[in-house]
Amino acid sequence: MRHCRFLTPVVSLFLLLLLLGTSPAAEPTWLVGMARAKITPEKGLWMAGYAARDRPAEGTLHDLWVKVLTLQTPDGDRAVVVASDLLGFSQCMYDAICDELKRRCDLERRQVMLTASHTHSSPVLRSALYDIYPLDRQQIELIDAYSRDLEKTVVETVAKALSQPAPAVLCAGEGRTNFAVNRRNNPQSQVGELLARGAELQGPVDHRVPVLAIRRPEGPLRAILFSYACHCTTLSGYQWSGDYAGFAQIALERSHPDALAMFHAGCGADQNPLPRREVRICQRYGNMLSAAVEETLRTRLRPIAPRLQTALDFVELPFQETLTEPQLQAAAKQGSYAGRRAVRLLKQLKEGKPLATSYRYPVQVWKLGDQQLWISLGGEVVVDYALRFKEAFGPTTWTTGYANDVMAYIPSRRVWEEGGYEAGAFSVYGLPTDRWTPEIEQRIAACVERLVRP
Repeated sequence: MRHCRFLTPVVSLFLLLLLLGTSPAAEPTWLVGMARAKITPEKGLWMAGYAARDRPAEGTLHDLWVKVLTLQTPDGDRAVVVASDLLGFSQCMYDAICDELKRRCDLERRQVMLTASHTHSSPVLRSALYDIYPLDRQQIELIDAYSRDLEKTVVETVAKALSQPAPAVLCAGEGRTNFAVNRRNNPQSQVGELLARGAELQGPVDHRVPVLAIRRPEGPLRAILFSYACHCTTLSGYQWSGDYAGFAQIALERSHPDALAMFHAGCGADQNPLPRREVRICQRYGNMLSAAVEETLRTRLRPIAPRLQTALDFVELPFQETLTEPQLQAAAKQGSYAGRRAVRLLKQLKEGKPLATSYRYPVQVWKLGDQQLWISLGGEVVVDYALRFKEAFGPTTWTTGYANDVMAYIPSRRVWEEGGYEAGAFSVYGLPTDRWTPEIEQRIAACVERLVRP
């Protein structure tokens, strides 16, 4: 009875306010828009990621998607997240999409985050990875046409999401799953045996699963953004798919049919899903990841107040040495992608166009609410960066790799000194060098620091 006596004046006050034509002031909230578009190629394009492929795609395991989430605060600040089942956007595509979003939607570049799952079962895009494959003129024309249509699709999907904002509540949290393995320290052929006997795998990893949950004010889920620091390289066949990240999104959308599931890759350039190469294994990893997200959604998540800060800058990353004409002439005699890179760069020199000596590298920092820091970096970023920024800015800091422009591997100082594939691999991406300068991590970290603490 005491509960009834307590509630009576509250109810009476509320009814009185209604009779007077007033209601208690509502808390300001986020406005969120969502949209998606299928981007599975209809023609047999070459697939991105593996140099060993010798022909275009031959079918579809599951469809590829572009998914968009738009965020707006009560005072009008906006941000757009684009999640894609792609290897990554090239610089020219990033520039074209941002220019058109500025013209059409009045969005600044700092407000736009283009992310990718880095699935190796997605199409080659324009001005990216051309040297890996023996592409003829017809294939390049098909790639160019698909890429330009993709750019239009991204812009149209963003515009659609912006046109249908609805009130929402944002919360954040972190889960865990452990199928990512540091591939530099654990030979692929030995991982299965090591796991079977319970041995401890070596090398740094980041097994966190960052989760951003977007709910309607009355409770139901509208969207789930999640991430993991691991290459999407479980599969290597000739069927389009989002790899384990695609399976995870499918599983989450099956469990939450009214919600949009969006994956963005973390700093997993030196991390592989191991063992791999079978569809059943790929689906298992997707289920492990979706289970980690589901478990996180059941925990007490951190509420994110409707406040937003967005910043972006470019840091110039110098090459240790730009390839010389004699070096290119020697490499051109090879039949591999290194040889094709050399032939292309020699043609550029012959046309009187100098080779670049550095690269314009994008660094982006968002703050959601008062505490949630979200850093996004271009290129294939090794796990050391996520671990460094978590230590510097707090354990809930998120770092996304493969964002906006994917131009090369981005080694830490440790990886640069150790050498190996992730320290270079420039012939894969086609840049006119074989190494960054050793202070690459210092340059990137200094830029992040400036944006976090202006």
